Amino acid sequence: MCAHQAAKRGRRVLLLDHANKAGKKILMSGGGRCNFTNMYTEPGNFLSHNPHFCKSALARYSQWDFVELVVKHDVPYHEKKLGQLFCDRKSSDILEMLLVECAETGVELRLDTAIEQIDKTASGYLLATSAGPMACQSLVIATGGLSIPTLGASGFGYQVARQFGHAVLPTRAALVPFTITEPQLKALCTELSGTSVEDCLVSCNGQSFRENILFTHRGLSGPAILQISSYWQPGDAVEINLLPHIDLPDWLAEQQRARPNTELKTLLAELFTKKMAGLLAEQWFDSKPLKQYSPAELNAIADKLAAWCLVPAGTEGYRTAEVTLGGVDTREVSSKTFESLKAPGLYFIGEVLDVSGHLGGFNFQWAWASGYAAAQFV
Repeated sequence: MCAHQAAKRGRRVLLLDHANKAGKKILMSGGGRCNFTNMYTEPGNFLSHNPHFCKSALARYSQWDFVELVVKHDVPYHEKKLGQLFCDRKSSDILEMLLVECAETGVELRLDTAIEQIDKTASGYLLATSAGPMACQSLVIATGGLSIPTLGASGFGYQVARQFGHAVLPTRAALVPFTITEPQLKALCTELSGTSVEDCLVSCNGQSFRENILFTHRGLSGPAILQISSYWQPGDAVEINLLPHIDLPDWLAEQQRARPNTELKTLLAELFTKKMAGLLAEQWFDSKPLKQYSPAELNAIADKLAAWCLVPAGTEGYRTAEVTLGGVDTREVSSKTFESLKAPGLYFIGEVLDVSGHLGGFNFQWAWASGYAAAQFV
């Protein structure tokens, strides 16, 4: 994005990538369909120690600007849910679109090129690379975060920032599954591995997300879990309402009156999978006919289902995290130009900065918007 937009201004642009293929994260995103933006993108969808920083770029290059580019290239797309826009065919449609834009504007792309050293010069920067020395007036760092190292992610961008005097705020994995080690709870997750529960409300530290959750053999995943992981810190409790769309105390009392001889696990099987209903009924509630529960016991069942509280042992880490929280301190970068306030001619865009989006296309939109904004000045 930054390369082709800068080239449109008449800049001579060299795009360096240490990977053997361009856009690997684009290709694997969205289950191979690339959730390339979100219709409801706004600054509130982003986490940063400096929450105002993202506003300018998001306003100058909106989700609709990117959709316009998608339409221009005849890439078919659809809204999956919650404003999430996906390719109808495959992620490579988005990558090809960007590569075509680069080719048409004269961007030179060099893959398999490692950056060995960067030095400031009187007229810009001198790079020692595996393909030989290269000099430039403007140097843009668009190296992402630490998430999914198997795709080539590294801390290189943070090293460059520190080299030129920038503070790098502590990083951690986000949009990431939780791991569970508490024996009884882990056994439940293992037994239910692969089971998804639709429409759960997951809360932690004053934040809540209403989406699916997924049991895994290591713990919990699914959209609601990934979202809340960005707000979770080790030792924090997570609360899950498994049935936020039902007034459970009233519903259970009504079922008890209407179907007194129905076993609790039979009733729960109408709300969850049969296996999950059986496990919850036996492990949590000592399943028996509804008529045998006192009002207090029914309320306790409602409370457990509506406020299941657990403390994750940790997360799956950068190995599976979709994004990295933290990064280059945005207070030392211009929100208008994305130029370093410490080193003239040096720019930082995308995930390397301390700006991270929610799940659902927001991180791609930040990449497009920050790339576009910097390209107007590099």
